[in-house]
Amino acid sequence: MKESVLILNHDQIQHKIKRIAYQIYESNINEQEIILAGIAKKGYQLATLLKEALEAISPLEIKLCKVQIDKKNPLEKIDTSLSPKTYQDKSVILVDDVLNSGTTLIYGVRHFLDVPLKQFKTAVLVDRNHKKYPVKADFKGISLSTSLNEMVEVSFEPNTYKAELL
Repeated sequence: MKESVLILNHDQIQHKIKRIAYQIYESNINEQEIILAGIAKKGYQLATLLKEALEAISPLEIKLCKVQIDKKNPLEKIDTSLSPKTYQDKSVILVDDVLNSGTTLIYGVRHFLDVPLKQFKTAVLVDRNHKKYPVKADFKGISLSTSLNEMVEVSFEPNTYKAELL
């Protein structure tokens, strides 16, 4: 069995989160409130960490929204923890841990396009550069060229965040 390779350690991930938070704030400097819509499970964990980082550096009111997507059947109904009325005419950032083929992100984007938004952006910790769909991360921690048979695994365990290539 092939050994995993550490891509990002805890401190590096914290640094990437802080940098992404500053970029999100700069992109939303004139907003009062933004919505961080995290794709369950790890995208939502990343959105929670981004919320904490944003609250430390900005006066923005940040609402978290959990996005439930069946990654094996992305055409199935997508559920969000906030009602569409809550994010209507707001700036929304769709967050996921890893951008692999773009399937999850593109279907997540499609869900939010049913509601008029002020601005829509995407954020990921790791962008793998293997897109099947024309979707990009507006905010990303790291871009990584990997082979198709390699996987990236992100862990947000307390005090031991890590991203590994498997």
